[in-house]
Amino acid sequence: MTETTALDRSHAQMQANTEDDAPRLRFFERLADSELFLMLTEEARDENISPELFDVADGRFVLAFDREERLGRFAGRPVPYAALSGRVLAGMLAGQGIGLGLNLEVAPSSMLIPSEALAWLADTLNHAPHEAEGHLEEFLPPVGLPEMLLTSLDTKLATAVGLASSAYLTGTRTKGGGFGHLLAFVDAVPGAEGALAKAVSEALLFSGVEAGVLDVSFFASSDPVAASLAKVGLRFDIPRPDRSSAAMTAPGQNPDRPPILK
Repeated sequence: MTETTALDRSHAQMQANTEDDAPRLRFFERLADSELFLMLTEEARDENISPELFDVADGRFVLAFDREERLGRFAGRPVPYAALSGRVLAGMLAGQGIGLGLNLEVAPSSMLIPSEALAWLADTLNHAPHEAEGHLEEFLPPVGLPEMLLTSLDTKLATAVGLASSAYLTGTRTKGGGFGHLLAFVDAVPGAEGALAKAVSEALLFSGVEAGVLDVSFFASSDPVAASLAKVGLRFDIPRPDRSSAAMTAPGQNPDRPPILK
């Protein structure tokens, strides 16, 4: 039986609701978070990659697939490839006038994504997150947040493997009497704060919710604040890393060393 992937499902929802922005935003979020297998002309050398380029009436495109098997089925022969996230690929192609052929001819999510859409995605992913400021007087149960945002947060935080132990979504009241919402991470790995805050920012953006609706903060489990959060907050458990997994060294898998197009 042919596997239906997350990109297949989000693509189908987008196609069934072409007048609705929300499914389109969710599709691009799944694209950014997915591991893609980019077809190359030759084996990658260090961080240098040479994607196969295809010229069609709609422009120039690279080809990528969300499963190795789909790449092999399209090519009909063994071909070199680079495994990298959709966000890395969008950043590489942005501004170069090159679009993305996704799962062409081998999946329900087969489509041509124009270069302008990739540039929009790269720009959206570059939005800077904000950390909570000011003095909080009280933590409250979260109320009034759209279900779409809660689902997006749950999906996004499931990808933050090993970056924190958990997170709590709460309502807040400041000393000045203002009310808001906070997503507080507990026991974040040192140096991971920026990545976690950015994940929250993306969940907001791709949910179509204004970024100012949610602040982000970080606490140690030994901090008394963590106990207060647990009493009233909605808990998100963050997956622990699989210790048996091999270290990622292929091009595109180190965010500090993105692939270089040749």
